[in-house]
Amino acid sequence: MIMKGKKGLIVGIANDKSIAYGIAKACREQGAELAFTYLNEALEKRVRPIAEKFGSDKVYELDINKPEHLEALTASLEKDFGTIDFVVHSVAYAPKEALSGKFIDTTKEAFDIALGTSAYSLVSLTRACLPVLSDGASVLTLTYLGGPKYIPHYNVMGVAKAALESSVRYLAVDLGSRGIRVNAISAGPIKTLAASGIGDFRMILNWNETNSPLRKNVTTDEVGNSGMYLLSDLSRGVTGEIHYVDAGYSIMGMGLDETDVDGHTVLAWDNRK
Repeated sequence: MIMKGKKGLIVGIANDKSIAYGIAKACREQGAELAFTYLNEALEKRVRPIAEKFGSDKVYELDINKPEHLEALTASLEKDFGTIDFVVHSVAYAPKEALSGKFIDTTKEAFDIALGTSAYSLVSLTRACLPVLSDGASVLTLTYLGGPKYIPHYNVMGVAKAALESSVRYLAVDLGSRGIRVNAISAGPIKTLAASGIGDFRMILNWNETNSPLRKNVTTDEVGNSGMYLLSDLSRGVTGEIHYVDAGYSIMGMGLDETDVDGHTVLAWDNRK
C-alpha cells in the first residue's frame, strides 16, 4: 500500500461530504495512520465518529487562529507520534456578508478575517507542525479557481485563495532544503458545507458540468485520490504546485457549444439546467 507506515494530520474536516474527508479516506485506504482536529464542541461530535471510522483515537481541539491551540497541537503530535509525514490544511472562512454584493464593499474586518483564517493559517499551521514533520514530509492545502480568476459571489474569498496559492510557493522554497513539499489542490465545485455559503452555487455546479471538457463535476473521491498522490512518495518530485482537479474546467477560455435534442446548437450559457 502506497501510504503504509505514513502518519498524518487532517485539519478542517467537517463531515463525510468534506473534501478533507475524501483525502483522509484515500490515505487511510492506502495504509496511512491519521490524526484529526476539530474547531469546537459542536464539530467535535462530528469529527470523532469520522476518526473512529478511520481507526484513529487521535483527535485534537484546534482553533487555528489561537496560538495556544497551535502550541498544544505540536506537543500532542510529538507525544502521540514523535514525527508525522503529512499535513492536510482544509481551512477557510469569510463572514457571510462578504460573500454577497460587490467586492468593493468588503469591510476591513471581513478582509482581515478571511485572509487570516483562509491564508495565513497555512503559514501558522505549517510552522507549528515543522518540529514534528519528518524530512521529506508533504503539506497540502485546498484552493479554488476563484483565486486566480473571477468567480461570481466569491469576493473576498477569492483574494484569500490567491494569497493562499502564493503562500504555497513561498513555503515550498522555505522548506525545500529539508525535502518537505508544499502543494495545493484546486478542486472543482463540490456540494460541501463550505460551499453552502456561496450564492447561486447550484448555477456554478451546472455551469461547470456543462462547460468542463469531461462534462461533469468532480467527486470527493476523485479529489481525495489526487490528494493522496500529493501526500505520498509518488509525488516526491513535486512542490509549489497548484494541481487542478476540476474535470478540466480551468483550461477553458469560454463556454462550450451544446446541441439540444431538436438539433439546434445553443451557447452553453443559454442551456443551463
